[in-house]
Amino acid sequence: MESNTTDPAADTAAGRNQFGTFGGVFTPSILTIFGVVMFLRAGWVVGEAGIGQAVLILCLAEAVMLCTAVSMAAIATNTPVRGGGAYFMISRALGPQLGGAIGLALYLAQTVSVPFYVLGFGQALVRAFPAVQPHFLPLALITTLLLFALTYLGANLAIRSQYLVMAVLALAVVSVLGGAIGRFSPATFAANWPTLYSTREVTFWGLFAVYFPAVTGILAGINMSGDLKDPARSLVRGTMAAIAVGFAVYLAEILLCGGSQGRDDLVSRPYETLLANALFGLPAPIMAGVFAAALSSAVGSFLGAPRVLQAVARDRILPGIGVFARGSARGDEPRRCTVLTLIIALAVTWVAADPSSYRTFDTIAAVVTMFFLATYGMINLAAFVESFGGNPSFRPRFRVFHWSASLLGALACGAIMVIIDPLPALIAMVVVTGLFALIQRHRHRGAFSDARRGFLFSLIRRCLQALDTMPADPRNWRPNVLVLSGDPGMRAALIRFGGWLCTRRGMMTAAEIIPGLELHKAMQVRQASIAALRQALLDERIAGFPEALVTRSLDDGLMTLLQTHSIGPLKPNTVLLGWPRQAERVPPYMNLLRTIAHQRRSIISIVEKRHPTPLAAADRIDIAWEPGETGSLMLILAHLLTESWAWKRSDVSLVHSVPTVAAAAEATQTLHQILAAGRFDFKVDVRVADTPAIVATANGAPPPRLLMVGFSPPKEADAVRFFEAMDHLADSVPTLMLVASGGGTDLQA
Repeated sequence: MESNTTDPAADTAAGRNQFGTFGGVFTPSILTIFGVVMFLRAGWVVGEAGIGQAVLILCLAEAVMLCTAVSMAAIATNTPVRGGGAYFMISRALGPQLGGAIGLALYLAQTVSVPFYVLGFGQALVRAFPAVQPHFLPLALITTLLLFALTYLGANLAIRSQYLVMAVLALAVVSVLGGAIGRFSPATFAANWPTLYSTREVTFWGLFAVYFPAVTGILAGINMSGDLKDPARSLVRGTMAAIAVGFAVYLAEILLCGGSQGRDDLVSRPYETLLANALFGLPAPIMAGVFAAALSSAVGSFLGAPRVLQAVARDRILPGIGVFARGSARGDEPRRCTVLTLIIALAVTWVAADPSSYRTFDTIAAVVTMFFLATYGMINLAAFVESFGGNPSFRPRFRVFHWSASLLGALACGAIMVIIDPLPALIAMVVVTGLFALIQRHRHRGAFSDARRGFLFSLIRRCLQALDTMPADPRNWRPNVLVLSGDPGMRAALIRFGGWLCTRRGMMTAAEIIPGLELHKAMQVRQASIAALRQALLDERIAGFPEALVTRSLDDGLMTLLQTHSIGPLKPNTVLLGWPRQAERVPPYMNLLRTIAHQRRSIISIVEKRHPTPLAAADRIDIAWEPGETGSLMLILAHLLTESWAWKRSDVSLVHSVPTVAAAAEATQTLHQILAAGRFDFKVDVRVADTPAIVATANGAPPPRLLMVGFSPPKEADAVRFFEAMDHLADSVPTLMLVASGGGTDLQA
């Protein structure tokens, strides 16, 4: 019978397992650490790398594991850890998308680890009993099925069986080290100290890739987090103890076996020599230990992998995997996940079974190494994000922690992946990125919080404080546009133009001023306005921020926005607004323009009197040229527009009128010089006409899709006349953009 619970916290429900530190963390961790690599490939690594570099490989691998363990300890003692182990830690710090991608990749890595250990068991069996070689594949498949049966019956039975395995494994370790002590020779030690690297294919990092799975066993304990009585305490103590014991034993093996076995035996017959040098000349304990190590490591992966998948499924980050969220009524065992793990393990075993050489075994080891390194890197990154973000909620009880260690661990994991072999590293990255994109595509709405917001807050805070100390400079001018959009349903074009101008270069705020309401009555109206603006930005796929302000009057609201709306030093330098449609709105509108200009803000007014034609490849932007800061700003705005997807193929022309042909040649040369100095790839259109440039370009055939015209806010006495002139001009073009510079731009910057 299975539980129907799919709640993320279901693993904390009554009836789950209650393992302690020794049984739930230390035992599965140390049994996975003392795996087949220790017996089958450690001697080969010592023979090829030499004792000195073998110790270096071990120390480097253990350093990565120690950084990861410290990061894990900080996370585990800061927040309640539930099922999923490493996945739970990563997703709660880095978010559901990246956490889910790593979780699914980790599940695949641990699932592939099952045939890795089973094939290691088969290799040891064939070398001990050559007669069974023809039956290698059936034996591997049957072994996988037996391990499945053991884990399917429940973690309690598997954990209890591992106590016996650990006893057998301890005897094997004593036999290996004891036999090496009896045959130790300083001369052999000295001969085996330097490197060999017998072929070009054998490299330091290649050996590291094969050896690294020997120390990756801590995930076997971490993945049991949902089955622990006290996860925070047990994960830290059990993991640290497993790392310490594993390091001591592996270091002793490298030093003692390197001093007791000849170089040729280490390279060509590592396992057979280990048996020949057994304590008291009895190979049986070592053979039993190898079998126990391989099978116990496989059991650890068989226990851990389904629990990761179950945790991912319970977080509902991806549709279609909810069926794997269910656990058994007794112990909450992930039996459906275990069946899927069996199917994958059998398939990999069928394809990869090769009793004649270690090549397939080493290849799987390298693949497993890549995914484990990616997981460890993400655990370290998660701890770094938690700590560096400085959330007050980050108060780990594990005091021996600093974010620098986590950052170093994350960088080391990424660097080692690339150095070992760029192609498998790329494959691992592609798999993780693909899973991330798949989860992101389904627009997951996380049912849990994570630390990304705190990290970004801390990063932005530091950047804003640094930015505030730097003086403004024309070289670094960017559009920070305040769009007075009003109701976005009525003025969607304003939001679009704001988005086009700020594409990848600037910031945009879409704001609505709501006058005439008492503040205590207006909160619902304000929230509704912000929601409508945010939806409009999403619909137009524009990166911007919504804002709404409730004030007694429009002028008061504008003054308040211009003076107070900012993110630290990032104050709006440009105001984008529409055009009045009724004559009675002209005086307050012109007063609005004067207010904006008085605040030293640039002004962009969009006039669309008819429905604009759809954007096309042949669109044209004409700039009615005028010298000075407004002319400079129009050139920069035209450049920004052509950087957006909508205007990318548009031609831009500087249009200028002169009265004579002689003046036309001089004006053309001057404008080309201006464009060259400003590094603009625009055209020059100098016309001999008595009419102003704005009239000449508007009356062209065909008219431009967008006409940019400079202006200065008119005085009160000239307001109506200015409005009528611009209103008439707008009749002749699809879109008219009026521009007034507030300063701060320079064409040569």
